Amino acid sequence: MNAPTPPPSDVSGRGRTAGGPLDRFFHISERGSTLGTEIRGGLATFFAMAYILVLNPLILGEATDITGAQLDIPQLVAVTALVAAISSILMGFVSRYPFALAAGMGLNAVVAYAIAPMMTWADVFLLLILEGIILTILVLTGFRTAVFAAIPAGLKIAIGVGVGLFLTIIGFVNSGFVQVDEATLGQLGNGGLTSMPLLVFVLGLAITIGLYVRRVPGAMLLGIVIATLIAIGVQALAAGRDLAWQLPASVPELPTSAGDVVAWPDFSLIGLFLEGGFTGRWADVGIATLVMLLFTLMLADFFDTMGTMVGVAHQADLVDEEGNLPKTREVLTMDAFGTIFGGAASASIATVYAESAAGVAEGARTGIAPIVTGLMMFIATLFSPLVTIVPFEAATPVLIMVGFMMMTPIGKIDFSDPAIGLGSFFAIVMMPFTYSIANGIGFALIVYTFVRLVQGRWRQIHPLMWIISLVFLIHFAEHPIYLMIG
Repeated sequence: MNAPTPPPSDVSGRGRTAGGPLDRFFHISERGSTLGTEIRGGLATFFAMAYILVLNPLILGEATDITGAQLDIPQLVAVTALVAAISSILMGFVSRYPFALAAGMGLNAVVAYAIAPMMTWADVFLLLILEGIILTILVLTGFRTAVFAAIPAGLKIAIGVGVGLFLTIIGFVNSGFVQVDEATLGQLGNGGLTSMPLLVFVLGLAITIGLYVRRVPGAMLLGIVIATLIAIGVQALAAGRDLAWQLPASVPELPTSAGDVVAWPDFSLIGLFLEGGFTGRWADVGIATLVMLLFTLMLADFFDTMGTMVGVAHQADLVDEEGNLPKTREVLTMDAFGTIFGGAASASIATVYAESAAGVAEGARTGIAPIVTGLMMFIATLFSPLVTIVPFEAATPVLIMVGFMMMTPIGKIDFSDPAIGLGSFFAIVMMPFTYSIANGIGFALIVYTFVRLVQGRWRQIHPLMWIISLVFLIHFAEHPIYLMIG
């Protein structure tokens, strides 16, 4: 079943089924969108996910490999933007859906803190390329698409809701509004609005909510721009003053020289995986450890993408009655290629970004939006100093609003069915609580399968669900498995 039938044509042309080559290729009118809406959506997605241009280089740049070597942060900024640009543009052309790609949060942490200490950076990125090749094979053989179709519709909705809450907690934490550490699960700042950045966040959220409620076109993008201007104003007012409210480095300052605006990108990290040839690689790691590392990467990448794709597709109303997305294979193929690109350019794994929902919230429904996002990423390689002018406090209110919008389908979940209800519950709560989309999906599928088994309705469990649940059980039991195999 295809996307919902578009409304009849009106005087604005919205909803027409016929148009120019661009309209027909991307199904703009068919999906009830316009070129202007798609461009606005692509810009909103870019600004919502631009923080990765700062976070990914910081995460990878602060890590050391087994030799103690570190990656250059300016070079990481350049390749992070480049991979996001190429991957997003290809996704837009091939899938024609509003999914942008960039280095995956969580996945980059696995690369930096779990894999890099075991091998050289060259071996790390070669491992990512190998994982991408395996994922591509799984897509082309139809296995990855079959797994997607095997999951019950109710759980798919719950996965989307969980992704929304995951984005919400990212927004609160990245803004500093909620602080998480080993001593406490979370608290409001340091007990209140104790810094100007927190005030900027609150004002940005209030402005974004107001614009959204008033249905102002470009509400999300306008909210980011206004909050950024407020942050710059706060910085200007605070200059030279001894204020009780502190101003962390995340609050931007206006550029004072050409070097603060534009810098030629350094792509020296591209091809780092080639260092050392292709013989004797990973020899010191051991085959068992190598397999487990690949398994961990694939599981997280595989299901993070699926969860994000489901959530954003539901938000855009692009799924059929079974919760399936037409042309899933194209989306998953481009996602697998993003992993290969990320490894080849030394930028970590590029995956479908949940922040694509920010563009969808602006009305984006086609592949034009990620193409616009990709072009902005290309520009960002030249103007990398300006990328950081949008602070977390100004961008993260959009994530909060997107989380709200992604929660709205929750009423369609049949909580009276214990298997669907309990599985959905774990999908929704585990994603934000464990800071992992893959963990939420894993718990949801295991619980669903277990409850159906307890009910004596094991025949209703799709064969692939048995396999996936077993795989996740193995994943969650990695530590004792490591101990057993030494």
